[in-house]
Amino acid sequence: MRRSPFGHYCSQLVVREAAAGDRDAARRRLALIRALPLLEINDLSTAVARALLAEKALPRTAAEDALHIALAAAHGMEYLLTWNCKYIANAEIRAAVAGVCHTRGCEPPVICTPKELMGV
Repeated sequence: MRRSPFGHYCSQLVVREAAAGDRDAARRRLALIRALPLLEINDLSTAVARALLAEKALPRTAAEDALHIALAAAHGMEYLLTWNCKYIANAEIRAAVAGVCHTRGCEPPVICTPKELMGV
């Protein structure tokens, strides 16, 4: 309902996740994201992801989640939308994530669920 005011991007991580599971559902998910530009994994995103884990902003078991956050930060994304509230859209890690991003020269994205970005 509110897609138009925002640019939309995804990453190879999102593509891989969308391709998993039920074949028909995966096909529909992939069709929805096919035209989106991909955020490339680069040196900065890798460094930020490693720092998020090393500084325990996220646990080692959440390495892909750290990379999702790092990709958004490294590419200057204003928002990172996710339904993952365990390790990504988690208010308890927000300050640690912001600190790591700032020390690596990035601005952290606003991390929220799509529902939180519905406007008024």
